[in-house]
Amino acid sequence: MNGAGYDHAPFISEFYDHVIPYVARADVSFYVGAAQECGGRVLELGCGTGRLLIPTARAGVEITGLDASEGMLEVCRGRLRAEGPAVQARVSLHHGDMRDFDFGYAFRLVTIPFRPFQHLLTVGEQLACLSAIRRHLDADGRLIFDVFNPSIYNLARPAEGAETDEEPPFTLPDGRTVIRRHRMLERDLVGQVNRGELVYYVTHPDGRQERLVHPFQMRCIFRFEAEHLLARAGFTLDHVYSDFERSAYGSQEISSL
Repeated sequence: MNGAGYDHAPFISEFYDHVIPYVARADVSFYVGAAQECGGRVLELGCGTGRLLIPTARAGVEITGLDASEGMLEVCRGRLRAEGPAVQARVSLHHGDMRDFDFGYAFRLVTIPFRPFQHLLTVGEQLACLSAIRRHLDADGRLIFDVFNPSIYNLARPAEGAETDEEPPFTLPDGRTVIRRHRMLERDLVGQVNRGELVYYVTHPDGRQERLVHPFQMRCIFRFEAEHLLARAGFTLDHVYSDFERSAYGSQEISSL
């Protein structure tokens, strides 16, 4: 998913729904439940391939999706075509930038699932996004999003560029097998921006192999920094959770970044 004004490498939208950690991610019921509780129209920023958007529409909620990647949106449109007319009628998809959008109407809930907010690399970009959200919220509307909780211990370690975190392989419908690994190339401790790569090793049915690389940058956002950003943008804080089970903040291990 991507809402921050740049498009993914073409293979990302093709692989995305098959990556094992994404398939098993525990956020679906959390966000679908929040959408049902809100009692009105929902906007999802960085909706991607519809991993959360489509289950939300299935649950009877009218939802608008925004994403900066046309490739991801095309996959989402394909998945929607497999749904019934009632689900399709609840969904509106838009290609755009989460820092600057205008739908001309308001929402009861705006969500930014799975950390696209961290692809906004400056305070100016973060505030532009939050301002656009504020303009699109009902008077008593809500914003819900999730971000990494940065580990000071990980940030203090040099970025050595080694490929790590090998995940279980996944198989695409055409028979290709893919293994994904991670590389951390640079930690800018002043700018709070990490630069890394997702590396995909692809084995074709005929045995041919290729290595595909998706570079990315993510800004580290600490808990109280996030609270100050929200207050500066005119929001009032309701809750801060450690996980999608709504555990109290600090009750779980710190996320790695």
